[in-house]
Amino acid sequence: MPSPVAELPAAAPDAAAAHYAAKLAFETDCSDVHAAFAGGRVDFILLDVRSPALFAQSHVPGAINLPHGKMTAHRMSEWAKDTLFVVYCAGPHCNGADKAAFRLATLGLRAKLMIGGLTGWADEGLTFESEAIAGA
Repeated sequence: MPSPVAELPAAAPDAAAAHYAAKLAFETDCSDVHAAFAGGRVDFILLDVRSPALFAQSHVPGAINLPHGKMTAHRMSEWAKDTLFVVYCAGPHCNGADKAAFRLATLGLRAKLMIGGLTGWADEGLTFESEAIAGA
C-alpha cells in the first residue's frame, strides 16, 4: 500500500515541467526580488498594494505604494505598456496582491505576484523601510 504522498502518482516529467513553467510565469519570490535590487538589475516596478498608512509603517525597499483600488487605466498609463509589475501585500493570508495582479491584467499589463508578501520578506531575514509619519 503506497504512502499518502505516493497514493496519487506524480505527474510525468514533461507535464510537471509545463506546470511549473506556467506557475513561475505568474509568481516570483522575495529572494529573487531582493537579488534584483541588490544586483542593480531591476527590470520591473515593485508595487506594495496595501494602504498608505501600512506602507508608511513598513515596506520593502524600492517599492511604490499603489493600492489595487487606485490602479486605473489613467494611473497606470504613467508606465510603458510592456512594463512588468511585481505586486505584494501583507502575506499569504492576504489576497490584495492577487486582486492587484488581476486588475493589472484586466488593464492589459503584465504582473507577477511576489509570493509571501511582507511575511515572506521577513522570513527571509530581509530589511524593511518605513516613512516618518507627520505629527509622530
